[in-house]
Amino acid sequence: MSAESPITTSPPQPFTPEQKEYLQGFMAGVAASGVFVGHTAAGQLTASASAAATTNLSAPPAEDTVHGTPLADLCKEERWKYEENPLDAWERLLAHADADKFPDAENTYRFKFHGLFYVAPAQDSFMLRIRVPACEITAAQCHGLADLAKDLGNGFLDITTRGNFQLREFKPRSLVQVLTRIQELGLASRGAGCDNVRNVTASPNSGFDPDELLDVRPFAKGIHHYILNHRDLYGLPRKFNIAFDNGGSLSAAVDTNDIGFFAYQVTEKSLAAHRSDLSTLNPQPSTPTPGIYFRVSLGGISGHGDFAKDTGLLIKPSEAVAVSAAMLRVFAENGDRTNRKKARLKYLLEKWGVEKFLAETQRKLAFPLVRLPLAACEPRRPVIKHGWLGAARQSQRSLNSLGIGVPVGRVSAKQLHALADLATHFGKGELRLTVWQSVILPHVADAFVETVKRSVVRMGFYHEASLATGGIIACTGSKGCKYAGGDTKGHAVALMKHLPRRVTLDSPLNIHFTGCPNSCAQHYCGDLGFVGTKLPDGGEGYHLVIGGGMDHEQGIARELFRGLRATEVNSLVEKILFVYSAQKNRGESFVAWARRHSLKELQEKLST
Repeated sequence: MSAESPITTSPPQPFTPEQKEYLQGFMAGVAASGVFVGHTAAGQLTASASAAATTNLSAPPAEDTVHGTPLADLCKEERWKYEENPLDAWERLLAHADADKFPDAENTYRFKFHGLFYVAPAQDSFMLRIRVPACEITAAQCHGLADLAKDLGNGFLDITTRGNFQLREFKPRSLVQVLTRIQELGLASRGAGCDNVRNVTASPNSGFDPDELLDVRPFAKGIHHYILNHRDLYGLPRKFNIAFDNGGSLSAAVDTNDIGFFAYQVTEKSLAAHRSDLSTLNPQPSTPTPGIYFRVSLGGISGHGDFAKDTGLLIKPSEAVAVSAAMLRVFAENGDRTNRKKARLKYLLEKWGVEKFLAETQRKLAFPLVRLPLAACEPRRPVIKHGWLGAARQSQRSLNSLGIGVPVGRVSAKQLHALADLATHFGKGELRLTVWQSVILPHVADAFVETVKRSVVRMGFYHEASLATGGIIACTGSKGCKYAGGDTKGHAVALMKHLPRRVTLDSPLNIHFTGCPNSCAQHYCGDLGFVGTKLPDGGEGYHLVIGGGMDHEQGIARELFRGLRATEVNSLVEKILFVYSAQKNRGESFVAWARRHSLKELQEKLST
């Protein structure tokens, strides 16, 4: 063949009689040598070439994987999920209830998929966490939960920092009864814990906020129901949070979520100023028209020092559920299943970069993802700090909402019955829970606002608070959680009682108590944040961080002091606020004052 001759290929041809004869002779020669060892089709060893299989069965079989991760590399929790889907634990639950038996480590993990947490040694009992999608619950459901807490639990409920309820001190014998009663109320606990999408939250005044751009409840409930009906969206590499912001007056802490949907307005004027960006950012241009859209932020996890970051995505509200589902599946297929400390979405984004994550999301969608610079949207209005308290006019004529303060979110069954009655008699039979561990009662007519206020106070709640105490929140703490280093709720309540007698502020303050670095109460996001720790002598203590914030004050707090005794908290906070009040500039907020000083300067001011 010359150098210029083209290379041609032809389809493979069957062996000729001469070739077959050669191969038979070759194999016979091998067998005659007395050294042949092979495998049969069943995998047994043979010394006969004629009995040997045509493939090398000694080669190791392909190893099973979970989304590409070999089984040998999985952490134990992922191995448990592989062996049996935790959603299929009904028979296990029946057996434990029948025997009135507490679970071992594996079943403790599996039961969390059903919202049931065995919380020993803090309490030798179960805690139940339920889902309240969009933070909206009916009066009838509240009555049912109050009865459940009284009949089978400890008679109390806790409003969490995800705008849902936790009920405590259930015995194993009550497991099945608890779950069926929850379902009969039209509520769900499936996926409320462990490696799942937690309660999907929304701005708590959606649907009646005069300042909102969009009622976001349908979209929060849409992804909630989609998840409930698609098994593949359970058993993620790690927990996952989704939240919706209506662009209005109240904070829903959306920037601390894995996926945050923020309502924004796009105008003809803002679009005209960025026409060139549309063609640059979008290979397949799909020009937005003026209207209300969601911007998507990703990777919030404040306990690990990160807020969700704007991705540039601008999506129609009708696309939100599909985009959520696509992103969840990308995370499920590619998140780390070997190291639970690096399994949150934040770490996949750090490994890949946002662009690759969005490209993989696009592959799962039948419509194009559109990008638009944040500057091309109308700015989001600042939220009202502590706006979840007090009476506020609704968008509906002659109606009002009343924000009700519930100290550290703990409410008795009797109090919840009374709140449900207020919602029925003076509202429209609904309540909203907030991520600030409070309640909003909407749709109160003008004539009844003062009556409802008086009723709330008689229940032991409040609708007004000092600016120093209106933003105090606390996680469960050591009385109900084995990870906590301090009685966060007890210490937070003590501070709430202490400060009003000693301190007067002219701007609102948020103080967060969390029991451990898991940061359920998001201590890094408070003006002041306390994270529990055990002291060398075994006593309860805290590390103090300062200068955190969310929304328009967004920032991670810096650690100011370590190893404070719990008994020092009240006097230290009082001193900090006294120094702030004495030295701040006119009109300066606490967070602004804290951030313009170095930690050394702050420590020196507080040590004199």
